[in-house]
Amino acid sequence: MPLFMHKIEHRVIYADTDAGQVVYYANYFRWFESGRREIFRSLKIDYNALDKRGIITPVVEAHCNYFHPARYDDIVVVESRISELKEKSVKFEQKIYRKKDKKLLASGYTINVFVDKKRMKSMKIPNDIRKRLKIG
Repeated sequence: MPLFMHKIEHRVIYADTDAGQVVYYANYFRWFESGRREIFRSLKIDYNALDKRGIITPVVEAHCNYFHPARYDDIVVVESRISELKEKSVKFEQKIYRKKDKKLLASGYTINVFVDKKRMKSMKIPNDIRKRLKIG
């Protein structure tokens, strides 16, 4: 059961594509990042505020399965879920659909760890952030 889910839309621009106007595979990870950012934003977790507190949340694991291509000018829906909350990390599962036919284009996940930026060591998720992640 996901802890929290959020959806965003993105229109594929020419810069997202390769010479054949098919989305370049690495751009799906950019869209995953947009989904993660918007989940945090909707839960009132500000990356800039975290940074000022000396906290970063790098990706330590990433995976994506590709099923169908997205093409130039498609509108894609990025569905992001917080699927697991551990002591020091959050797992985000994501699916990307083409809006017009709801075809699943890709799915995957990232695991982000909370890190003390100064020491570059993993840390427990601060209680105020953990509460927001659980409320979603």
